[in-house]
Amino acid sequence: MPTSTAFDVSRRGVLAGGVATAATASVSIAADAAPQSAPASAEPRVPVTLKVNGKSNRVDLDPRTTLLDALREHWKLTGTKKGCDHGQCGACTVIVEGRRINSCLTLAVMHDGEAVTTIEGLGEPGDLHPMQAAFVEHDGYQCGYCTPGQICSAVAVLDEIKAGIPSHATADVAAQPAFSIEEVKERMSGNICRCGAYANIFDAIADVAGEARGARA
Repeated sequence: MPTSTAFDVSRRGVLAGGVATAATASVSIAADAAPQSAPASAEPRVPVTLKVNGKSNRVDLDPRTTLLDALREHWKLTGTKKGCDHGQCGACTVIVEGRRINSCLTLAVMHDGEAVTTIEGLGEPGDLHPMQAAFVEHDGYQCGYCTPGQICSAVAVLDEIKAGIPSHATADVAAQPAFSIEEVKERMSGNICRCGAYANIFDAIADVAGEARGARA
């Protein structure tokens, strides 16, 4: 008489198990292939009004949109460059309410109603800003990628010195800061030129400031 064990399986049982496994796999594949339902609602948008280069305009933006992306993608002002996207290179520098900022580090919604000046707003071919003209005269650029940010920052630097705002290089913070290579180097340190045109950039800034061209000595 044959001995039975707990692992005895009939041929019919094996076939039935195989059919069940195949059916389960088919149901799983069909579920994965089914189209996913659309999200309940679209991404939230908020109205943002900016006075860019003297012209006010309102757009509806994702509240996570940076000022840099808003200017480039929605206002179509591509002069402001996206470099590091971490606030380390200064290529995205613009002037907001008279102050220079890294536009990659701030959200557009934070500046609703404020005035923004980009490189396009400083001047254009045939009507260049004095700083733009000085950069051309002194070859203050090579590849040109950082130049819009350099120029916007340089314009704001001269305004800072004129307003008496001290820097880390200012000897006496209670006194009017004087124009010097130390002051300019400190204030422009957030704008990187990977081509190394720093000496010519300083000459351009000194020219606009009315300083002697040999001021870097």
